[in-house]
Amino acid sequence: MSETNTAAATEAAVAPHRYTATMAADIEARWQDFWDAQGTYEAPNPSGELAGDPELAARPKKFVMDMFPYPSGAGLHVGHPLGYIATDVFARFQRMTGHNVLHTLGFDAFGLPAEQYAVQTGTHPRASTEANMENMKAQLRRLGLGHDKRRSFATIDPEYYKWTQWIFLQIFNSWYDDDLGKARPIAELVKQFENGERAVEGGRPWAELSKPEQADVLSRYRLAYASDAPVNWAPGLGTVLANEEVTADGRSERGNFPVFKAKLRQWNMRITAYADRLLDDLDGLDWPEAIKLQQRNWIGRSVGARIDFAVPTGSGDGTEAITVFSTRQDTLFGATYMVLAPEHDLVDRIVPAAWPEDTHVVWTGGHATPAEAVAAYRKQAAAKSDVERQAEAKDKTGVFTGTYAINPVSGEQVPVFIADYVLMGYGTGAIMAVPAHDARDFAFARAFELPMRCVVQPTDDRGTDPTTWDDAFIAADAQLTNSTGADVTLDGLGVADAKARMTEWLEREGIGHGTVNFRLRDWLFSRQRYWGEPFPIVYDEDGVAHALPESMLPLELPEVEDYSPRTFDPDDADTQPETPLSRNDEWVHVTLDLGDGRGPRKYRRETNTMPNWAGSCWYELRYLDPHNSEKLVDPEVEQYWMGPREGMPTGGVDLYVGGAEHAVLHLLYARFWSKVLFDLGHISSAEPFHKLFNQGMIQAYVYRDARGIAVPATEVEERDGAYYYQGEQVSRLLGKMGKSLKNAVTPDEICAEYGADTLRLYEMAMGPLDVSRPWDTRAVVGQFRLLQRLWRNIVDETTGEVTVADVAEAEIDPATLRALHKAIDGVRGDLEGMRCNTAIAKVTELNNHLVKTYAGSALPRSVAERLVLLVAPLAPHVAEELWRKLGRTDSVVHQDFPVADPAYVVDEAVTCVVQIKGKVKARLEVSPSITDEELEKVALADEKVVAALDGAGIRKVIVRAPKLVNIVPA
Repeated sequence: MSETNTAAATEAAVAPHRYTATMAADIEARWQDFWDAQGTYEAPNPSGELAGDPELAARPKKFVMDMFPYPSGAGLHVGHPLGYIATDVFARFQRMTGHNVLHTLGFDAFGLPAEQYAVQTGTHPRASTEANMENMKAQLRRLGLGHDKRRSFATIDPEYYKWTQWIFLQIFNSWYDDDLGKARPIAELVKQFENGERAVEGGRPWAELSKPEQADVLSRYRLAYASDAPVNWAPGLGTVLANEEVTADGRSERGNFPVFKAKLRQWNMRITAYADRLLDDLDGLDWPEAIKLQQRNWIGRSVGARIDFAVPTGSGDGTEAITVFSTRQDTLFGATYMVLAPEHDLVDRIVPAAWPEDTHVVWTGGHATPAEAVAAYRKQAAAKSDVERQAEAKDKTGVFTGTYAINPVSGEQVPVFIADYVLMGYGTGAIMAVPAHDARDFAFARAFELPMRCVVQPTDDRGTDPTTWDDAFIAADAQLTNSTGADVTLDGLGVADAKARMTEWLEREGIGHGTVNFRLRDWLFSRQRYWGEPFPIVYDEDGVAHALPESMLPLELPEVEDYSPRTFDPDDADTQPETPLSRNDEWVHVTLDLGDGRGPRKYRRETNTMPNWAGSCWYELRYLDPHNSEKLVDPEVEQYWMGPREGMPTGGVDLYVGGAEHAVLHLLYARFWSKVLFDLGHISSAEPFHKLFNQGMIQAYVYRDARGIAVPATEVEERDGAYYYQGEQVSRLLGKMGKSLKNAVTPDEICAEYGADTLRLYEMAMGPLDVSRPWDTRAVVGQFRLLQRLWRNIVDETTGEVTVADVAEAEIDPATLRALHKAIDGVRGDLEGMRCNTAIAKVTELNNHLVKTYAGSALPRSVAERLVLLVAPLAPHVAEELWRKLGRTDSVVHQDFPVADPAYVVDEAVTCVVQIKGKVKARLEVSPSITDEELEKVALADEKVVAALDGAGIRKVIVRAPKLVNIVPA
């Protein structure tokens, strides 16, 4: 028998009822089974299928949520449950303070990883995903998370994505009424066109338009619409990507493939219609300011003006207008050239056949004609991502289009270029360049030897000749200069006044107007993948999109032989997507009766699928009413859990916990969907998540060999401050935890060695929840010992009998009562504020006090019970076990959390340190409520202080009641 086994056997013989890993495993499994069997965590709705105990439903409610997990095949490592344990502790505390708590967890199960696994192995994505979910459920169950399992689901369940498709159709069949500031059914817009209340662009009556023409008109208004638009095309993946899925290097976030610009017909969500509301409603949310700032920056509201510059057509027989948006319309006199995005559709109409006479050779790119120059440059620009194109440090490139526009305020001709630093997706895709006062324009003007004009008086000593400057002069508080025209002058005005005057002049002349612009772009909603929600859309023979009626939902994914989209040479930009669904011809081409009075007709289904963001845009609503087959959610149930109330004017989930990496995408998309559903009257909450908390990350050391390859962390040895793997020295760096980095620690192995309660306590005690912290397996034992001491305070390790005594409160020693009530007061405040680490520290301090005070004697029952209740949210299994051993037959889960007696919370006395010349001369026991004046008198009268001063005068006395007095002798 090994020494370890011998020691364990000896320990078991001496203390057979000691809290060990084996005992913890038994306790935890039993109580998890009990909770499941009893439905301990089931939260009743006020009505409907999940209605329950009316007394519990009548309590104040709390809806506590974690961000949707994705069921990875790698399973969990100890970093994953950090947020789940924290929300579980908070939810348990809320139950114990009189709340009806909804806390559950589902799975965000569509997405590319399962599809790529299917491509590699031939395993259906559903099979691998469901296997991953079962594994993850088992891992999470072992942690003792108090989830209402009746409410759990996965986004891949057809009964769930039926409603994802239904929401898409609500968005498709809606438009945004700017006058009312809300979404309305598209049928109401059609009525406006039919009765002439709203004119059709172009002036033709609605009734004279063909069905495809009417569809095109409506598409310009719909909140979900298909359009031919520039997209991020990754041939190596065979799919298009949202801007947010492209890295700063212009490559795909997944797979690291090159990404190109291409024009494809794609579904989009008109999230830009909600830009103002998405910004303004942030103010009412209890979110970290850093997250709000990221959303504000992403939405990017800019106040400025739209300005029209006249430009001749390439044929020379007419003029076009280049419309620019500028936040600095006051600098219009300084515009010396213009730039269009290479993709701008005006480019083809303004390019002349030949270069104008005396065209600067630098402007031509070495091409014989403007058309050749533009074509070559467009191909070059298409190979770059938006991020690459906007990089400040890169060399400025571009080419002259061969034509000149007219500066409307000065009448001067200004050359029109195309350049990749201007994006079609921002503003109008065109800029007026004011190189003297814009850094990018300054660099471009230097590169292409373009003129510059100073129109904002520099406040430094650089002078007013931009050709002598090292950089652009940019200031928001300077005065305008060189800005006088025939009928408007800005000279001498400050920037704000100059903007106002220029906007007024533009509007009077009919060549511009004040406006607000946003950085936010419409949401690209199509993916060329198999493993996603099918679009509930079919196309008729004219290519007009039709919504499937609700009776045909869900439209389920068909079987296909090949799950992969067709991929291409990663560097071949001249390719087009081919989706997996398009290969199932029987599914794609169908005859349907859509119930529109046209009878059965032939249609073609949409073969793109929705992005993985779709299912997570509304899952909080499904948790409320998970089995409702008739409605998205019962209005009474939604109002109960998420409706507006005091302090939460837009409603939403009470607490939402997850990583800060979702600051823009998921949170912005979910807010948009909520606002549309709110506008259409389907829900009462205009915001999905009222309070947001971002947990930090559990990090781990990564060890790499001389080649930079990660080696197994568990096999690394430390010797004399250096680290070795198989005899060779390796480097160590703190980073992420993960399977690929060979430093992952699973919760299963920690639970096996110490138990789930120990793991819960350790993760919560590591530090503030919102701060990243390093994992140290050796430190876990500290929390295991806390539980062992807790156990010993109540249970005899030899007999297994409870050792508490029935003692009246008045007979308990005052020091213990003070320690108990101070702990209750502190832990209550900490758990309310999600400060689990300090709550555990207070429990540890109390437990240690009890160990010392009652060594060899019985703990008062009332103290033991309150100690167990304090621990219950943090270590629920051991708390349940001790609660039952104390003779209680009801679950600890719904017990009242202890309340502190204020009389015991305040210390009877505190120690005040008295210093003279910085050295401690006396320690005084004083009241914690003593004033500065009173403390000074007591300190100066103390005999040790008097002796130390020895008759010396006093120059200054610094008092910090009740802890410090510092005396400075004369």
